[in-house]
Amino acid sequence: MADRDLDIVLFGATGFVGRLTARHLAEYAPAGLRIALAGRSPSRLEEVRAGLDARAAEWPLLVVDALDDAAVTDLAARTRVVVTTVGPYARYGTALAAACAGAGTDYCDLTGEVLFVHRSVAANHTTAQATGARVVHACGFDSVPSDLGVLLCADAAREDGAELGTTRLAVRRMKGGFSGGTVDSAAQQAVEMRADPGARKVAGDPWALAEGGRPERPDGSSRPPRPGGVAGAIATVTSLSPVRRDPETGRFTGPFLMAAFNTRVVARSASLLGYGPRFRYAEYSDYGTGPRGAATAGVVSAALMGVVAGLAFGPTRAVLGRVLPSAGEGPDEETMAAGRFRMEVTAEATNGARYRAVVDAPYDPGYSGTAVMLGQAVLALAEGDDGLPDTAGVLTPAAAIGMPLVHRLRAHGFTLDVERLPA
Repeated sequence: MADRDLDIVLFGATGFVGRLTARHLAEYAPAGLRIALAGRSPSRLEEVRAGLDARAAEWPLLVVDALDDAAVTDLAARTRVVVTTVGPYARYGTALAAACAGAGTDYCDLTGEVLFVHRSVAANHTTAQATGARVVHACGFDSVPSDLGVLLCADAAREDGAELGTTRLAVRRMKGGFSGGTVDSAAQQAVEMRADPGARKVAGDPWALAEGGRPERPDGSSRPPRPGGVAGAIATVTSLSPVRRDPETGRFTGPFLMAAFNTRVVARSASLLGYGPRFRYAEYSDYGTGPRGAATAGVVSAALMGVVAGLAFGPTRAVLGRVLPSAGEGPDEETMAAGRFRMEVTAEATNGARYRAVVDAPYDPGYSGTAVMLGQAVLALAEGDDGLPDTAGVLTPAAAIGMPLVHRLRAHGFTLDVERLPA
C-alpha cells in the first residue's frame, strides 16, 4: 500500500447519504488522512467540497463513472480504502467491488441487496483473500445494528464456554426513514426476482450468503428450502416473523422490512465467526400491547406485503414511486435530528444461558445514522484500529471490523451493551 496516493475515496459523494458521509469524514477523520471525493459530475463534487469543513478544501475530486471499468480499476489502485454509496449495487457496484478485491483495496458499501452480495461472494471472496482485501458489504443501517448486536451476544456466550442457539432481534423503536437508495435497490431486486427463478431461490434462502451454505443440524439433517416463486419471495420477508402475540409479555410483533437482508448478513457472520451449528436467527418488529398493538401489527404487515409485491410489477411500482423517497433524496436537518432507533437481540446459548444486547442510537436510521456507521467503518479500516480481525475476503461488518467498530460507535453516541439475563 506504500505506493497509494490516497487513503480513502468516497464514491457517490454527491448523493444524499454520500454528502452526509463526506460531512462526517470531514469532521472526524484525522488531519493526516488523504481523502478524495469521487462521482460523475465535476460541478456537483465542487459543490459538496465547498460545503464541508475548511480542512476538506484540498481534498482531490475524481470524476469517475461507475460503468467505466478502466476508470473504476484505476480508482481502486490509487487508494487504500474505497467507500461507495452508489446503488443499486447490482447495477453500479459490481465492477468496483471486483476491482478492489483484485487490487487488495479495502471496500465498504451500503448495499441491502442479497443478490448482489451473493454474486460478490462468488466472484470476489477467493481473490480478496489472496490480495488481502476486506470487501465489506452492508455497513449502514443494513446491517450494522443487527450484525454487531448478535456479535456481542456471541462473544458473551463464548466467554462462558458456549455457542449461540435461537437468537432473535426485536425492533423496539424506530423513528426516521428508509433512504431513497434503499427503496431503489429493493425495486430493482424485486424485478429481477420476478423474472429469474434462480434469483428467487437465492433470495429465499436464509443461508444464501453463509460460507459453506446451509449448515447441518446437530442430528445431521438440514433445513428444507423455502418455497420458490414471487409468493415464496414475499413469504421470505413475512414468514421470518409472522404477526403473533408474545405469551410472556403480551406484546404483538410482526415482520421487519429489512429482516430479509439482515438475517442473511448475520448468517454469513455466523459461518465466518463460528457461532455454532445450533444458531438460528430471525428479526421482527415490536408493535406494542392491547388492541392498538394488534391492529398496528396487522396493518403494517399487510402494507409490507403490498410494498414487496408492488415493487415487482411495473404499474404498481410506478405508483409506489410517487410516494416512496427517490434515490438521492432525503429529509431536512430537523427531521433527521428527531430520528432514533432501538433494537434488542435476545439469544439462547448452548449452556442454557440467555443474553440480551441493546443497540440504541439518537440518529435517523437510514440517513444520519447510516452516515455515522459507514464513516466509522471506513475510518476503522483506514486507520488500522487495534483489534481489527486478521482476515480478508468478502466479509460482513462483524467479521471484518467487529469490536473496533463497536468502540467507535459508542464514542459517537450509540449504545451497544450486552448482559446475561437471569435464569
